[in-house]
Amino acid sequence: MSFFVVTTRLMRLGFRLVFVAFYFTSVMLFAASLRNANDRIFYKICAARVYQSRLKQQLAGKQLRLENMINPASVSQQVGH
Repeated sequence: MSFFVVTTRLMRLGFRLVFVAFYFTSVMLFAASLRNANDRIFYKICAARVYQSRLKQQLAGKQLRLENMINPASVSQQVGH
């Protein structure tokens, strides 16, 4: 084999290794970005659930206050007093 043929084969192998390394790196970066996006979405969902729970508690308290203003006896019967 001549020097040119050996050099060409080594260059092809080198290009393949560079391509594989580039591909692997890009896949890993993409996976990390997906994980980061997933974490952000999960946090937003949890925050929305907490906010929804607080709103429900506030609404229940306002409903009890309104019922107490309208008919105090029925509220005390429902609460068990």
